[in-house]
Amino acid sequence: MHPYRTHTCGDLRRTDADKQVKLSGWVHRKRDHGGVIFVDLRDHYGITQIVVNPDSPFFKEVETLRNESVITFTGQVVLRTQDTINPNMVTGEIEVVAQDFLLESSVEESLPFTVNQELDCPEETRLSYRFLDLRRERMHKNILLRSKTTALVRQHLCDRGFIEYHTPILTSSSPEGARDYLVPSRLYPGQFYALPQAPQQFKQLLMVSGFDKYFQIAPCFRDEDSRADRSPGEFYQIDMEMSFITQDDLFVELEGLMVRIFRELSSKHIVAETFPRIAFRDAMEWYGTDKPDIRYEMKMVDCTDIFTDCELKVFSSQAQSGGVVKVINAKGAADRPRKFFDEMERYARSEGAKGLAWVALRDGDMKGPIVKFMSDAEKKALCERVGAVEGDALFFGAGKRQETNELMGKVRQALARQLDLVDRNVVAFCWIVDFPMFERNPDTGQIEFSHNPFSMPQGGMEALQTMDPLDILAYQYDIVCNGIELSSGAIRNHRPDIMLKAFDIAGYSESVVKSKFPALWKAFHYGAPPHGGIAPGLDRIIMLLADEPNIREIIAFPLNQRAQDLLMGAPNQVDLRQLEELHIDVVLPPENA
Repeated sequence: MHPYRTHTCGDLRRTDADKQVKLSGWVHRKRDHGGVIFVDLRDHYGITQIVVNPDSPFFKEVETLRNESVITFTGQVVLRTQDTINPNMVTGEIEVVAQDFLLESSVEESLPFTVNQELDCPEETRLSYRFLDLRRERMHKNILLRSKTTALVRQHLCDRGFIEYHTPILTSSSPEGARDYLVPSRLYPGQFYALPQAPQQFKQLLMVSGFDKYFQIAPCFRDEDSRADRSPGEFYQIDMEMSFITQDDLFVELEGLMVRIFRELSSKHIVAETFPRIAFRDAMEWYGTDKPDIRYEMKMVDCTDIFTDCELKVFSSQAQSGGVVKVINAKGAADRPRKFFDEMERYARSEGAKGLAWVALRDGDMKGPIVKFMSDAEKKALCERVGAVEGDALFFGAGKRQETNELMGKVRQALARQLDLVDRNVVAFCWIVDFPMFERNPDTGQIEFSHNPFSMPQGGMEALQTMDPLDILAYQYDIVCNGIELSSGAIRNHRPDIMLKAFDIAGYSESVVKSKFPALWKAFHYGAPPHGGIAPGLDRIIMLLADEPNIREIIAFPLNQRAQDLLMGAPNQVDLRQLEELHIDVVLPPENA
């Protein structure tokens, strides 16, 4: 017989009755019922109930075991009586009567938190004892889900003709938007490698090298602050690039992958297998954000022209001076108590608004604090514009266009929460397309890239030479799911002449382009194919699959919010000898000296 197990703790069924078996695992739970000890033995695969009778020579030893001790039992499989069958366990029709016992490893101290049930525990403690935290059922399932997702992605993309490549981890520093993690060179004093923020340039170089469909489950490293959906330090993305494609070709590939992932690994309902496309400017006008949650409708509507001559000066002054008046129709909210409207106004003020006007359509009339300032013609035009009927409530924002859009976008999300419009069992994807190639810096007035400088402008060189830069759109796109941006992508600019012109408009000289991006500049002079790609965030996808609000819940060994590894003790100090080899002197700021 095997020294540790003949079966796992998830294997045994009623057809195994009377078999001699050996099981090994952790003590999940222990109960003493009238002198008989029941041990729920847990391993990676499941739980099996072990029965230890009082006449067993090891009874006393089992009696003193702490939960999470590792033990091996040998015994006979017996059927449970009808009244003791546990329908909630896959092994619930049987139990194993212990005949032999071996303590493999004991728990020598009290557990820092409970493993066998989901009780609240400070995250700092959980991360300090992550090996225990990962034994908990929810966390164990999350990590297995991560593995299943990665395996499915690989299988799907390989079946679609993609080939997995590996790109360097030690590379050069590149201006890609976030701080680099730098690695000092021992051989070249004073010089540094950088960990890649993304394999962006390498995957483009692979296309120039003649490969066609690239993918990689790619680790990316960025020294940026933590958020609930962003891990400080490192994260993984499903990196993809293809040659000789259009934007539509890429959309087909990614839609197929996302639909399959959520269909096979999630119980959530997918709204559409072909994702709607929303122009960036429309997204900002309708939703106030370029990552809209479209599980509910409730768009903002521009009603500026209706209020040009309105007696309510906060509306008419904006309408006459280039500002906007935006309205959200909260369907069916008119009968909410006054407290609801007051709370929405307080929320808007907390986000920087001076107030939040509203009206309610009830009892055949329009009611609210601002109704007395509105003419009958304005009321009629307003209802027609926003589709308001009896029972609806309308919320108003007025001010500069960008500020008002952003504010009312937040109000839209708050209304959806208050009105319970968000169906958590639904997955709603969309594409945000037609990003502006350039924007004007509000502080300096200079023209800058608004998104990805290596995107192909729509219209190519002709657009760059003949159009107002602020009117030029790019082949750039984001994929968004339930209000979470999963990735940005683009059809790349593969022509050096177009690259130089685009950077020139943004104020960069040819020498800067050559010095900052030498590999791409060189490669694009030796025959570069049209190509494009995208890189959805693997961690964020798994967050959605697992319905977890925090990205650390789906990463085996994450950094905490302060970018520390509490289990391994990183970052930490290193020996003086190591610093000397790297020709580094550490100069601490006064507060850390």
